Amino acid sequence: MENWSWMTLVVLVGLTVRWTVSLNPYSGAGRPPMFGDYEAQRHWQEITFNLPVKEWYFNSSDNNLQYWGLDYPPLTAYHSLLCAYVARFINPDWVALHTSRGYESQEHKLFMRATVLVADLLIYIPAVLLYCNSLKESSPKRKIASALCILLYPGLILIDYGHFQYNSVSLGFALWGVLGVSCDWDLLGSLAFCLALNYKQMELYHSLPFFCFLLGKCYKKGLRGKGFELLIKIACTVLASFLLCWLPFFTEREHALQVLRRLFPIDRGLFEDKVANVWCSINVFLKIKDILPRHIQLAISFCLTFLSLLPACIKLTLQPSSKGFRFTLVSCALSFFLFSFQVHEKSILLVSLPVCLVLNEIPFMSTWFLLVSTFSMLPLLLKDDLLMPSVVTTMAFLVACATFFPMCESTSEEQLQLKSFAISVRRRLPGFTFLPRIIQYLFFSSVTTMALLTALSVTLHPPQKLPDLFPVLVCFVSCINFMFFLVYFNIVIMWDSNSGRTRKKIN
Repeated sequence: MENWSWMTLVVLVGLTVRWTVSLNPYSGAGRPPMFGDYEAQRHWQEITFNLPVKEWYFNSSDNNLQYWGLDYPPLTAYHSLLCAYVARFINPDWVALHTSRGYESQEHKLFMRATVLVADLLIYIPAVLLYCNSLKESSPKRKIASALCILLYPGLILIDYGHFQYNSVSLGFALWGVLGVSCDWDLLGSLAFCLALNYKQMELYHSLPFFCFLLGKCYKKGLRGKGFELLIKIACTVLASFLLCWLPFFTEREHALQVLRRLFPIDRGLFEDKVANVWCSINVFLKIKDILPRHIQLAISFCLTFLSLLPACIKLTLQPSSKGFRFTLVSCALSFFLFSFQVHEKSILLVSLPVCLVLNEIPFMSTWFLLVSTFSMLPLLLKDDLLMPSVVTTMAFLVACATFFPMCESTSEEQLQLKSFAISVRRRLPGFTFLPRIIQYLFFSSVTTMALLTALSVTLHPPQKLPDLFPVLVCFVSCINFMFFLVYFNIVIMWDSNSGRTRKKIN
């Protein structure tokens, strides 16, 4: 009971921080004609409430797709419709067709903020608490600390409550999926992840680790016995989940194809905004979008993404374990973010969630990554006037992690999960004993660079010939950090010699 009392206090702290951030002006407030993501979410409520399902994803006089057209899977649309019914009950003007565009009032802002908070309370926060409570070989204090630090992660708070989105819904479902398959509730875990994927298509970042982990479980049980039976049950669960979500859109073939076109806008090219991934970083020196045809860009993007995540996925399939699953989630999501097609800056949250899940195991590296992930969204946060909330929430998160997880004392080879790798290197280079010092040096260099770039972005005007100088530098520095983390997490995965011996027998 005492543990749950502390967990209740942790939830109250998390909710207080969230609501405080939500008091800031929302994204695009008073900025016509598009306003911002806040208006996008409100507009989807307007569309789903006033138009029949068959018109939600099609361009028409009542649904101008150039004005925040729906571009997320059906579950997002259903969520918008549910919110619209509540909004219509409170004030019909909030979702009135056409006339509600750009609607701004304190009452409506309160309502929209409340919908994000309710989604957090119903889906994301319970999953975080249950996950932290299920951590094995962790003291009650450590579990409480993990929950507090995860709930204080600034990136998700700033995007959902400042910039305004519902990422906690898809991430919450994904976390329920992780819980399910890690605890051998494979059908429930598969259902939860299907809900995440049908809420936001970017959950594809996590799809391969789920597939490989479940396939590995079935293989270990025997594909001619219980394993085959489990595989059929999982396949039926996935098919039934997708069928129920997409049923209204299967009435006509063109209807389903139009939804897919909206979900995967290949015509937009390799990237749009400045994102801390490989393509935007290379584009600073080599204009890929202008040199290569779009289909070549797509092919190169697919090949590099696939090749970068392949080793971790193969190992997870052959040696399925809960630890390997968590780390492969990080590696695959980061590969997608760095190399895949049409990445948005907010997609780093899909990497941050699995990193939060290993915070208890590698607090130093996880905290470092989560700081970089928040920094990588700095241009977007400055655009939304979220500088002060960014600084305050980042400092609160850093203080919490440093207090409960002594980071500077967590940089030994063993604590960094690099002991096996270091031993392998020392077989050829006996003097290779300085790895922890290198990691510490890189950490302090990274933090110093991020702090300096943040200060420069706020205080200085860029040269007239280089108006995007600071956003480009932020993206480039963040990308270098992310490449380092991709190498690090893959080393941890490939040199993990304990998971095969210590994992619980699946059969």
